[in-house]
Parts: sequence; structure tokens; C-alpha cells
Amino acid sequence: MPSSDPGPLDVDARAWAEALGGFSRYLSAERGFSPHTVRAYLSDLRVLADHAISAGCRNPAELGLLLLRSWLAGFASAGQARASMARRSASAKAFTRWLARTGRSATDPGLRLQSPKRGRPLPGVLRADQAGAAMDEAAGRISGSPDDPIARAIAQRDLAMLELLYATGIRVGELCGLNLDDLDDDRRTVRVMGKGSKERVVPYGVPAAAAVREWVGSGREVIRGSATAKTGPAPALFFGRRGGRIDSAKPFNIVCVRSLL
Repeated sequence: MPSSDPGPLDVDARAWAEALGGFSRYLSAERGFSPHTVRAYLSDLRVLADHAISAGCRNPAELGLLLLRSWLAGFASAGQARASMARRSASAKAFTRWLARTGRSATDPGLRLQSPKRGRPLPGVLRADQAGAAMDEAAGRISGSPDDPIARAIAQRDLAMLELLYATGIRVGELCGLNLDDLDDDRRTVRVMGKGSKERVVPYGVPAAAAVREWVGSGREVIRGSATAKTGPAPALFFGRRGGRIDSAKPFNIVCVRSLL
């Protein structure tokens, strides 16, 4: 907690202590935050208090937008991560909002404080050697199952899914939702229904076309024919072992999804 020598500034230190103590109780009692979260908020705000006092802000009521910005700018110039700065900004905004709500401050400067946007790292992707190894494994199961049509069909399906995912970059959920008539084998394109019901047409290459063609030409019907219970038409491009559409909610049952994790 900020401290000072006895004198006029001692009143300011007590004002900060009262405000931070009251805010801590508010977070615990009214917001129901965990002790760990409360400690994180208070840690940020003690640093803010030290910065504010050193800048001549002797009372929490004197906190202003420029001071809050200069506080965050110091972390930015020190190269602090955006996530940490965003957390500190959230702490300060919650504190100034509480100060205004409880009458400890006439205004809420945090309303105009822009929080640093968190960076969004790109999702991980398979390296070429990883994709190749997964496809080689599926291809090996195709050639290694001459006397087991179901196992061979499953391997054909897995290879087709892997090739199509790798060639198009579509989501696993989009792949599982494909119907047979979404494919245009002549143009080597697939019609995909994405988020927000937005439709797009995605091209794919010769290896994917060959794998999908083999699956559709033989493996798909083997699995459909082996299903113990079929009802109605089955337009799905990819089936599970029991003849139903591949379910993206159960990725542990899908070889290609396990390879992509």
C-alpha cells in the first residue's frame, strides 16, 4: 500500500487505503470474486496508486483519464504483453466505476479508457510431414486390409477426409456437414456452408480428388450397406461405422481429427 512520511500526504495514503479496502470488500461480497481474483485486482490498483501519487494525484477522486493513459503507456513502453495490459486496464476501469457509483468520485474517467486489444494468435496447423505421415498411415491401412471390406472402407474414408481437410483448409465441422451433392468432381470444388450460413465454394487438388473418388466409388457404399439400421435417404458424404453421418462432436472416433489435435 502506498505510504509516505507523516504530514499532509499521510491523509492521501489513508484515502487510498480506504478506497482500496472498500473496493476489495465490494469485489468479495457483492461480486463474489475468488480471493485469487481479488488479489489480482488489488495488485494492479496498488501499482496504479503509486503511479498516481508520484504524479501528484493525492486522492482517488483526482484520478483522470490522462493519468490512467500514462499509467498504461508505461507498461506498453516496457514491452508488457497486451493480455497483461488489458487486465490492468480492466482493473482500473472497474475501480473508477466503483468510485463514481459510491460517490467517492464525481466522474468515471475509466469510461473513456480504451483497453488494449488482446492479440489473437493464429491457430496451429499440421506441418507437411505430419500431414504426410497421417495420410501414409491411412493409405497403409487401405492396402493392408484386402480381406476386410469394412476396415478398408474406414481407411478409405479417413484418407479422403484427411486429403480434403489438408487441401481445402475447411473446418472439421464443415467437413462433417458435407453432403454428396456438395462435391463437383469435374471442377474439383466443394460447396461449404460456414458460420452464419455463409456458403462458399472451395477448390481442391488432384490427390484429394483421387482419395474422395475412391471413397465415394466403393468405401461409402460398403459402410452404408453394413449399417444395422438405415432410415431414409443418406446424402452425407462421410459416414461413421454404423452408417450415420460423421459427428464432429465426437472427434476421438475420427482418425483425421485425432491427427489434427
